[in-house]
Amino acid sequence: MYLHIGKNTTVDTEDITAVLDMDNITVAKISRDFLKQAQRRGEVRSVAEDIPKSVIVCERDGVTCVYITNISSRAIAGRIRRLRSLEGYSVY
Repeated sequence: MYLHIGKNTTVDTEDITAVLDMDNITVAKISRDFLKQAQRRGEVRSVAEDIPKSVIVCERDGVTCVYITNISSRAIAGRIRRLRSLEGYSVY
């Protein structure tokens, strides 16, 4: 299923490897280093229209993409849970 993460951007929930809170990720050195390296490799895409609140790490076919969004990690987790509860249903 696809999840809207901001600025007309959707990701396949199967591709999501991590949803991280921006406040927490900027505290740990290893997390800051991860973001810096991803930025250098050109893997970071901002889909935030306001203050960034979370980071979504996706991987598809060996390609990593790191999205920065203004949607909270808690809201993203809730959306994923709701989408997964709809799996198997047909929508007409």
